Amino acid sequence: MNKLYPVYILILIFFLTGKELTAAFSGKQQNDNSHIRTVVIDPGHGGKDPGAVYGNAREKEIVLDIALKLGNYIQTSFPDVKIVYTRDKDVFVPLYQRAAIANKNDADLFISIHVNAVSRGNAQGTETYILGQHRTSENLEVAKKENSVILLEADYKTTYEGFDPNSPESYIMFELVQDEYLEQSAMLASAIQDQFRERVQRVDRSVKQAGFLVLRQISMPGILVEAGFLSHPAERNFLQSNNGRDYLASAMFRAFRDYKRKIEAKSSFHLVTTPSIETPVTAGISAVKSDESKLFFSVQVASLSKNIDPVPGNFKGENNIFVKNTGNGYRYFAGKYGSAEEARAEQKRLQQKFMGAFVVAFENDELISVKKALKKM
Repeated sequence: MNKLYPVYILILIFFLTGKELTAAFSGKQQNDNSHIRTVVIDPGHGGKDPGAVYGNAREKEIVLDIALKLGNYIQTSFPDVKIVYTRDKDVFVPLYQRAAIANKNDADLFISIHVNAVSRGNAQGTETYILGQHRTSENLEVAKKENSVILLEADYKTTYEGFDPNSPESYIMFELVQDEYLEQSAMLASAIQDQFRERVQRVDRSVKQAGFLVLRQISMPGILVEAGFLSHPAERNFLQSNNGRDYLASAMFRAFRDYKRKIEAKSSFHLVTTPSIETPVTAGISAVKSDESKLFFSVQVASLSKNIDPVPGNFKGENNIFVKNTGNGYRYFAGKYGSAEEARAEQKRLQQKFMGAFVVAFENDELISVKKALKKM
């Protein structure tokens, strides 16, 4: 064996992480995110976790049927798309495993399907969630309900780093949540709500944001659908009927079809191509100067709908924050680095303050994939 071979392996491990590392050792080429090749469909709850229950209606049974119907629709129309279910029968699957299934399969899309219920009132309609900070107490309650499944898991406090699904304070971590795929997730969520409203004549409760653990742990665009209320008599009858579930699955398929066409019509939709970085960096620059190099790495720490001043007081004492306007919101980054390893070292430090911080790459002040940047080094 060549004596340098172990060295090459160490270098490969050093530079490749996450999906890139999985692809390198599985022989699978990493998806370029401009084509939808693998979709993970996640029927909520299951097994010892029935989800919402109202009379003889159980959430776990209803969402499983909708999920299987949706997968069949996609597979029939797009046989080249691989469908992966987090469960395809009545079994309990922990939240972290659902996300792990999506990440392991290098999925291009994650769709989690649920139905809702309220103890009081006559709420009805559909709503689709993307990851973010809740804007209303109602959104928080939905997130609490879906996240509470972790209480059925052994040693959940260790698995989820002390997260308490019933404590509002635990959701502070979503206040400056970053989501590399916010735009794509919002696009699909909007398409689904449009189809629910226009094709199935459901009450449109709109696209919302909330802190769902299962969405936080995936590394691809993802949504969580609440397809109706079991606590509403007419809606419960609709959800329990085969035709009703088929209509919902068909509507979600149509939204997926439109989303797929839009994504694949653009070569690299996931890359942000706004004109320039709005706030220059004056600190935290290592081994690179903006006027000397067109390529650098940074760490994204937040993605917000509003523009806030990137001063230390707003970012937990960090003084090297800069912002980029994406057109749909504002993304905040810490530092400029001449190598991926420097950025990753900084990422580890920043994750103590900003959970979920991740490394990004820029070329000519435009975001590019880290993989593409490494090839240019």
